[in-house]
Amino acid sequence: MKKNFKHKLKSIFTSAFFLSIISSAVVLFVLFSIFPKFFGFSVSYHISMVEKILQKNKMVLPALDIVAYENKLNELANNTLPEPSTKIVSNAKTGEKTTIVVQPDPVKSIWPVKTVYPNAGAILPFKRIIAYYGNLYSTKMGILGEYPEAEMTAKLKAEVKKWTEADPGTPAIPALHYIAVVAQVAAGDDGKYRARMPNTEIDKVLKMAEKINALVFLDLQVGFSTLQSEIPVFEKYFKMPNVHLGVDPEFSMKNGIRPGKVVGTFDATDINYAANYLAKLVKENNLPPKILIVHRYTQKMLTNYNLIKPLPEVQIVVHMDGWGGVAKKLGTYRNFIYPEPVQFTGFKIFYKNDILTPGSSLMTPSDVLKLNPKPIYIQYQ
Repeated sequence: MKKNFKHKLKSIFTSAFFLSIISSAVVLFVLFSIFPKFFGFSVSYHISMVEKILQKNKMVLPALDIVAYENKLNELANNTLPEPSTKIVSNAKTGEKTTIVVQPDPVKSIWPVKTVYPNAGAILPFKRIIAYYGNLYSTKMGILGEYPEAEMTAKLKAEVKKWTEADPGTPAIPALHYIAVVAQVAAGDDGKYRARMPNTEIDKVLKMAEKINALVFLDLQVGFSTLQSEIPVFEKYFKMPNVHLGVDPEFSMKNGIRPGKVVGTFDATDINYAANYLAKLVKENNLPPKILIVHRYTQKMLTNYNLIKPLPEVQIVVHMDGWGGVAKKLGTYRNFIYPEPVQFTGFKIFYKNDILTPGSSLMTPSDVLKLNPKPIYIQYQ
């Protein structure tokens, strides 16, 4: 019995079929080792991204310096302190008059916002983010898709340098703000008036960002859809430590009118959903805090701002993205951003639309840094 079994086993291992299988496996292993790109770039890219995420998560993040954090918030608030005044008083006995200095009453300001402290590894307010916005399919949606990669990143680096020089105490870092869900004038197959960009396009942006050590923001224009439906689609990206979220109320059409006809809206419940979703990912994957950008340039774009709840895991920026001349932009910021504080502020500069009026010019870093509060997120389109 044993002899028969050994004979059968030997015949299997020495058969031409078995030897051909072994030979094929060896050849495939050698080819994959020498030519990994032959088997698909996206696979190797995602494996490398996962490895980097795991390595990043093993790092011990420095604890938050609360004193430095508070000082930075007060600096960003940019509150103007009233000057002391003088007053002439007379001595009741001698009638001698003297001039005394009267200190002003303490300033009551709504900035900085008193809210939760962020977890360790928070970017804001210690760094200022300088982002290029757009979509790779379009040369008209923003500078991110308008120029070839090398030219675009060179321009971004130049802007980052300008901002660091203008405010050395808040080093600037680059970001690519990519529109991952784009509002549409047509309903589409599902009637949601939005188009989700394929992962291959997002991967291109991630690769660009990797080359210049930039953050990535995925921006959502939901149309007739919702954040509850769109954010989970990109969960694998939000698990990456360098990928953050932007939401645009302008294209959230709760009123049933198609995008582009009227300005849409988000409520605090929408923003809190997004923040809580990101916070869960941060906790589960041991990530540093995420950043959530909320676009705004009208009153109704964001309702119930006072119910928005920043979290230790998510830092929220309400971002002024109106275009026009300097006076118009300043008015939008003062009317819709300053009076309704959430946590941090952002400011957009349009390379073309801001200078449509003859004789107008783009706002410089020094111009923007005079705002109260100073924006910590700057976006160029």
